[in-house]
Amino acid sequence: MENSPDVFSIDGEGDARKAMVSTSSTPLDGSGYRLFGREASVYNCMGGGKVADVLLWKQRLVSFGVIVVATVAWFLFEWSELSFLSICSDVLLILIVVLFLCANYAVYRNKQPQALPELVLSEEMVNDAAASFRVKINNVLLIAHDITLGKDFILFFKVVLSLWLLSVIGSFFSFFTIAYVGSIILITVPALYSKYEQHVDKYYGMIHQQFSKRYKVVDDNVFSRLPRSFSKDKDS
Repeated sequence: MENSPDVFSIDGEGDARKAMVSTSSTPLDGSGYRLFGREASVYNCMGGGKVADVLLWKQRLVSFGVIVVATVAWFLFEWSELSFLSICSDVLLILIVVLFLCANYAVYRNKQPQALPELVLSEEMVNDAAASFRVKINNVLLIAHDITLGKDFILFFKVVLSLWLLSVIGSFFSFFTIAYVGSIILITVPALYSKYEQHVDKYYGMIHQQFSKRYKVVDDNVFSRLPRSFSKDKDS
């Protein structure tokens, strides 16, 4: 059985519509389909480091600690009726007082105070991080350029829909609540998906197949009739 390409992949000209229509059909029962068309395991997709261990609950105490810290922070920012600046100032004040007391206690006991840890970054590490950041920023700017010129109508529709949904959600919930919910989802959903990966991929494959059929009908009747001369004039 041939592997079907990703639904949202685009060709060299950024035409997501053609790539979506040309997607080969998945089996009727959804078997063999993997979420987002990935080939590696969930652990490898997350980098395979300490972050992946925490998100997949391979270090249960650390993962549980993340949930506890996120819950306490959300409670402080959302229900304590204190401003963000006040809470940050209080935390820094307590930290400075504790360090001051520890340093003076060490002098009183004729002990050498502990040296502050230093942040050591090699030139190679900084250059690699800057190069990676530059490539990602350029890719984002290139995608934004294609959206504004109307080269990719599907991507334009996704961006508009996502921004509208964020606007609607933001009108009902505060930023700290959204950040808290996002943190809880990030620490729980990957672990649950890794545990029930086969079942999720099976049902998602079936949904993906039905969506591809419906999209082909809409594409033949709507998207294919949209004028495409505007983007071609821009290119010339």
